[in-house]
Amino acid sequence: MVDVKRAGLVGAAIGVVAAGAAAGVAIERVTVGRGVRRKARLALDAAGSYGGLRGTPGTAVAEDGTELYFEIDEVEVPAEPQRPKRGWLRGGRGRQAPLPVTVVFSHGYCLSQDAWHFQRAALRGAVRTVFWDQRSHGRSEHGHDQADGKPVSIDQLGRDLKAVLDAAVPEGPVVLVGHSMGGMTVMAFADQFHAYVAERVAGVAFVSTSAGKLAAVTFGLPAAGARAFRAVAPGVLRMLGSQVDLVERTRRATADLFAGIIKRYSFGADDVDPVVARFAERLIEATPIDVVAEFYPAFTEHEKADALAVLEGLPGLVLAGDKDLLTPSAHSTEIAERLPEAELVLVPGAGHLVLMERPEVVNAALARVIAEAADTVSAPVPSRLRELTGTVDA
Repeated sequence: MVDVKRAGLVGAAIGVVAAGAAAGVAIERVTVGRGVRRKARLALDAAGSYGGLRGTPGTAVAEDGTELYFEIDEVEVPAEPQRPKRGWLRGGRGRQAPLPVTVVFSHGYCLSQDAWHFQRAALRGAVRTVFWDQRSHGRSEHGHDQADGKPVSIDQLGRDLKAVLDAAVPEGPVVLVGHSMGGMTVMAFADQFHAYVAERVAGVAFVSTSAGKLAAVTFGLPAAGARAFRAVAPGVLRMLGSQVDLVERTRRATADLFAGIIKRYSFGADDVDPVVARFAERLIEATPIDVVAEFYPAFTEHEKADALAVLEGLPGLVLAGDKDLLTPSAHSTEIAERLPEAELVLVPGAGHLVLMERPEVVNAALARVIAEAADTVSAPVPSRLRELTGTVDA
C-alpha cells in the first residue's frame, strides 16, 4: 500500500521542481501554526484579483476530441489603406485593407492562461489577443488520449495550438507567444506547419523556454542530486498519479512545508510580492497530480532546435530571467543564436516566472515585437501599443 503522507510529501517536492510553476508565500514559516498560515493565504487571496480577467470564450476541438478552451480580447482598430506585404492580406479584386495582428499566448506546465494576467492587463485594448488553456490544464478538458493511456507529446501540443488558431484566428497575421512549455508548443507547431508559418505568422516570442537538452538541466542541484532526481522522478510521479484522491488530500495538507522550495524554483528575487507569489501558488494547486505525472516525461524528449529555422527572419523576442533554474537562460541564448532577428532580453535577478516577477519588462518587450510584427505586415498599430514599448528600458 502506498504511504500516503510520504507520497504527498515526495509528490509535492517533485511537482515543484519538475514544474517550476508555483510560488511561495513570503510570510510562510514552518514554525507558524497551520491555522495562521491558512488565514494568511486567505488574506493574500483576497488582496489581489490576479487571474480574474475574462474575455469572449470559445472552444477548439483537438484531433483526439479534447475540447480546448480559449478566450479572445477584441480591440477596435481603424484600418488604414496601406499596401499589404504578405499574401494573406490580399483578397478579391483590388486592394484589401490590412487585418490587425492577433497575439496568441500559450502558457506553461502546471499553469493556465491566467498566468498571463499582467500581460493581458497591459495589452487589453491595444491589440487583439487570444489566451488558451493547454489540454488537461485550466478550463480545457483532460486529454482524451491521456484518459485512454496514451502519453502526452510536445508535438501533440503543437497540433492543439493549430486547432486553437483555426478556431480563434481564421484569418489575418498572428504573433505567437509561449512561456516555458508554451514556447515548446510554439516550436512544435512551427515544426509541423511550415506553410502556415510562412503565410500567417508575423512574429514570435519565447519566454523562459528551451529548444531541448532538458534532461541535462540540474535544477540548481549538485550533479549527483540532479542525476538522482532525474532517475526517480518519472516513477514516483507515475505512482502518485495512480493515487490521485489520496495524494491530492495529502498534497493540500502538506503544501505549506514546501513554500521555500516552491519560491526558489519560480522566482529569482527574495522580495517577491506575497500576493503575486500566492497567485502563482494557486495556479499549481489547481493542477491535479495525475496531470503533473502525465506531462513530465514529454520534456526529456523535447528536441526542437532545428525547428527554429522555420521561424528565422521573423520579428522575434527571446526573454528569460538570469536566475531561472528550470529552463536556464543559456537555453534562451541558444534559441536567440538560431533566430538572429530576435531581440534577446535577459532579466537580471529574475527566475522562471519572470512574466509575474518582472511584468513591466516582459510587457514592454512584448509590445516591441508586436509593434515590429505589425509594421512588417503593414497592419495597423494602435498608439497605445507603441506607448507600451517605451515603458521600461530592459
